[in-house]
Formats: sequence, structure tokens, C-alpha cells
Amino acid sequence: MNIVRGFKEFIVRGNVIDLAVGIVMGAAFGAVVNSFVNSFIAPLVKLATGGKAVSGTWRVKDAVFDWGGFINAVITFLLTAAAVYFFVVVPINRLNRRRRAEEEAQLSDEARLLTEIRDELRTR
Repeated sequence: MNIVRGFKEFIVRGNVIDLAVGIVMGAAFGAVVNSFVNSFIAPLVKLATGGKAVSGTWRVKDAVFDWGGFINAVITFLLTAAAVYFFVVVPINRLNRRRRAEEEAQLSDEARLLTEIRDELRTR
């Protein structure tokens, strides 16, 4: 009976739900970035190369190396990383700094002094 209760607590705990939501949102976001690359970046690259598709493979015996697919994956990764950084990480960091500043403004003088001492000790 304890195992079932422990499993239920594990599933309902916020971290697991947040992780599941993050995975679903990440997959959806990846689809958006792939669509952006295929709809906008690839045609721009095609225009820049005189209308020729920039993709390619080379063969060594029966092995086929798809360097065009790799370049596409790198571009998709870089765009995804940049979008996550600028649209998620930067705003969250800004929000956290603002929240910390508000909390520090509400601290008493003694608590503020203890916080400064703690922070100074952490840097050493």
C-alpha cells in the first residue's frame, strides 16, 4: 500500500508535471522551428545560391553521408537555442532579478545585513 501511495505522490508532485509539460512544449517548439527553417531559411539559402538546392551526400562504398541534413540540423539547433534563450531564459532571469529586488526591499535592516554577509561568504 505504501508503494502505491509513494507512486501517487511522485506523479502528482510538481516536478514531474513540469517536466512532462516541458517535454510536450519542447516538441511543439521544435516543430515550429523546423517549419521556420523549411519555410523561410531554406528558400533564402536557395535564393542565395542561385536557385540551386544546397544539400548533398557523398558515398564511400555502400555508406551514404548526408552532410546537407547535418547542416540543416545544426541550423535548426542554433535557431532553437537562440529562440529559447531570448524568449524564455532572458525574460525568466529578468523576472527573477525583479522578484529578488522586491524581496530584498521588504527585508528588515538586520535581514538585509545577514543576506549581504551570506552572499559575501559564498563568493569567498
